[in-house]
Amino acid sequence: MSKTLSFRGIVDMGVQQKINLRTMKGKTGYKITKLEIINKGTGTAAPELVFKIYSKPQTSFPATVDFSEGDLLGMAYYTSYTTGGANTSAIIFDNQVFNQDIYVYAEDAASGTDPCNYYIEIETISLSDVQSTQLTLKNLRTIASR
Repeated sequence: MSKTLSFRGIVDMGVQQKINLRTMKGKTGYKITKLEIINKGTGTAAPELVFKIYSKPQTSFPATVDFSEGDLLGMAYYTSYTTGGANTSAIIFDNQVFNQDIYVYAEDAASGTDPCNYYIEIETISLSDVQSTQLTLKNLRTIASR
């Protein structure tokens, strides 16, 4: 039986946060089911937020999106206008199953500095020994290729 975990918080621009999901045996898998973001200073700025979720820690934090990145699990884009414009948000995530920690960060393409609020829902999945081993080996291969 699966259950849903939820994580919420604030991440400063250009600062990576780790969300601890790793288990001792790696027999619990995870899949992102929901992702929402909004800037902290609502109504005070005109942000253009890019929020990303990675399966590995990152060394740089660009405000661009490249879906060919192998570590990218999900992303959200959010804009808000202070002078009569409409708020828009587009959320895209991958149905990839993983069994390790994830890393989140946000950047403001409009050069703002207000932190970003996030809300993530993750479904847990019971993994067999073979599935757990495959995901762990995939994780080790990705680390070795860096």
